[in-house]
Amino acid sequence: MRRFQAMAFICCATLCAVALPVKAATVTVDPSASWQGFMNVSETPQNGGGYVFGSSWGTPDLTATFSGPVLTLGPNSVNDTSNFWYTPSGGPGAVGNKIMDANMYVETTGVYTGQTLTFAGSVLSNTLVGSVNQQGNGWTSIAFIKDFAPDYSSSVSVTAPLTPGAFSISLATINNPARHIQYGFETIGPDVWVTDRGPIGEIQVTAVPEPAIMTLAGLAGLCITAIRRRR
Repeated sequence: MRRFQAMAFICCATLCAVALPVKAATVTVDPSASWQGFMNVSETPQNGGGYVFGSSWGTPDLTATFSGPVLTLGPNSVNDTSNFWYTPSGGPGAVGNKIMDANMYVETTGVYTGQTLTFAGSVLSNTLVGSVNQQGNGWTSIAFIKDFAPDYSSSVSVTAPLTPGAFSISLATINNPARHIQYGFETIGPDVWVTDRGPIGEIQVTAVPEPAIMTLAGLAGLCITAIRRRR
């Protein structure tokens, strides 16, 4: 009898825990989401590394493009022959003259605040990491969640490198509906003339299948079956 009561208690507690609302959300690499682009431009380390400017860019210009469910991230290519962008000037074989910090992200305000937000996906391939240009400047790419103050003056964040396989990062966001939550990808490295991009490589990422979730009814059925067997 005591075993039966214990089993009933455990089942009821589990059902209650499942039924309670949890302040958590999961997002993934969804091509239908409202993706945005922002580029921060800096001097190369050889030129002091100082910040030059930042502005909104179209996501294809980052470079970040979807083909069906697969997102491809690559080094930025500026279609401008000026020596501001390339050394000695733009063209095949030119050396990138700026460090491009390309952000491909989804932003919400007040939607995920005060929750634990998880960003998950799957890296299908990564041939970009480890590449360097003629000056020894290389490229990095990460997944991120960023929680910005209402005026964007500060932020907290979590990141993960884009190594092949699944990735999952979580951030407990600050409970302020005026804060801005971003999740997405950040690719940093020198600009590359478009015809020279091939050997440098790219990254392909996509969503991960949602895990099978036991329904409340299914869990209840298992509990009832276990209790009957105990009787």
